[in-house]
Amino acid sequence: MTDHSIGAFSALSRISIRMLRHYDEHGLLKPASVDPDTGYRRYSDAQLADALRIRRLRDVGFSVSAIGAVTATDEEDSYRRALILQHEALQHELRATEERIALLHQLLNSKGSTMDAITVSRATLPASTVVSLRGTIPAYDREGLLWQQFMPEVARQNLTPAGPGGAIEHDGEYRESEVDISVWVPVVAGSTASAPLEVFHLPAQEAVVARVVGPYALITEAHGRIAEFARAEGLTLAAGGPDAPVEQRNRNRYLSDPGAGSEHVTEVIVALAAC
Repeated sequence: MTDHSIGAFSALSRISIRMLRHYDEHGLLKPASVDPDTGYRRYSDAQLADALRIRRLRDVGFSVSAIGAVTATDEEDSYRRALILQHEALQHELRATEERIALLHQLLNSKGSTMDAITVSRATLPASTVVSLRGTIPAYDREGLLWQQFMPEVARQNLTPAGPGGAIEHDGEYRESEVDISVWVPVVAGSTASAPLEVFHLPAQEAVVARVVGPYALITEAHGRIAEFARAEGLTLAAGGPDAPVEQRNRNRYLSDPGAGSEHVTEVIVALAAC
């Protein structure tokens, strides 16, 4: 059986000598032998397959500890599940990166800090009946997790959306994780639903509405623009939060298909405090 110096094995596997030493230190890919006098590492032909698998996992973003966990099992199903989860994580990172790039374009193309993609106005919102699903998600940009549960359940209960839907924030604060929201769609008055869905009535109300044309990452900026508008106009925004009536909680209305890329159209709605 042919063995190789660490340099030769590095050339074969396309793993740097530094990383081969790193993998050895972490017990991930130990050399076939180590010269007791010189400390030189030698690798066998049989180790090349393991080295290639480790490199492929590294190249798709697995950490050293994750590679160790994935390669510790011989179960093909477990290996495939790990790849699927990594694929989903990378897709999430890609979407987040695309939205950041779109936001940068907005900043580069805006005049000063005005950001033309956001327009703010006072509006009277008509009364409506909505059906919703409430849940806790890891972060705001993971709202899709709720929609994946919500829309099949809406169809199962034979409810027909009467227009674009959105999301309601229940926390009353900006949260970095464990976000309490409801996703909703309007339905005809008199509609009923069973758990886990809930039907409720939103009365006509006065609100400040920011219309956002662009990535969802602009929603945060829209809230700042709403606060500035309210202060300039002498308006008082509703406090919102879990103890407030649902119509006083911050909500979004999505006017475009979520698959529309960075050119989403969203209404960010903050109710005005009752006089």
